[in-house]
Amino acid sequence: MRSPALPAPVRTGPSPLVRKRFAQGGEIVATLIVIVFVMFPLVWMILAAFKNEIDVYSTRLFFKPTLDNFRAIFAAPTLLGSHTWISALVSFLTVAITIPLGAAASYVISRHRFRGRDTLFLIILITQFVPAVVVAIPFFNLFRTLGLIDTPIALVIVYLSFTLPYAIWMLRGFFDSLPVEVEEAAFIDGCNELQTLRYVTLPLVMPGLLVAAVFAFISAWNEYFFALILTKSDSLTLPIAIQTISGPRGPMWEQVSAAGIVVMVPILVMSLFIRKYFVEGITVGAVK
Repeated sequence: MRSPALPAPVRTGPSPLVRKRFAQGGEIVATLIVIVFVMFPLVWMILAAFKNEIDVYSTRLFFKPTLDNFRAIFAAPTLLGSHTWISALVSFLTVAITIPLGAAASYVISRHRFRGRDTLFLIILITQFVPAVVVAIPFFNLFRTLGLIDTPIALVIVYLSFTLPYAIWMLRGFFDSLPVEVEEAAFIDGCNELQTLRYVTLPLVMPGLLVAAVFAFISAWNEYFFALILTKSDSLTLPIAIQTISGPRGPMWEQVSAAGIVVMVPILVMSLFIRKYFVEGITVGAVK
């Protein structure tokens, strides 16, 4: 005897398509919340930079914009132009020393076999984990003895202590990922090691060089801790000069915001030029 047919199961709850749409909607909402959370301080700073001393304490989005804040920070007593020059000088010197030395050291570690090579590379990496406060006092005593306190030279030397190890670590990944056969072909064509490095190897690792250069520049441009300790008046960098912007009513937030935009613009411009190399530089340098 044939058993009676079972009733079709009743589907409860939303369909898979509806659940998928809900999940996508949740992702969009979460992304928007993160964007608002991240962008709010930046938008607030940009708006405050164009407000006057009365509107800066209000939450109005519509106001009469002014450029007086930018004029004020480049005039006395702030004179942000001189501090911008100091920051640019220190940053470019840091990059100019970091990239050649970092490329040379990483190339030697990658291509040449010698005793203690891995130990040397490990020591270079360990320096990245030393807290800044640990070496601040030794650096200060050394530069005070040498008469380098409140000079750009002292800042460049300190910044090299953390930009150079990073450049060596990243660029070694690029050299390791480059096939040795490329350089061997150049040797067969008559190039010596320096010519091969200049005309063959370095152009192929240009993304890594650009990323390392941008990292060194940003690190020197934005650095605050060592600049606070090692400078007094003649070599104040932008991050230190900004904290001196004050008046009878305390911090002048409209001028502080304008100075913040001055600090931010070079980093944004540089990022636009190297954005297509940045992902490749981070990926190759990190996994090799």
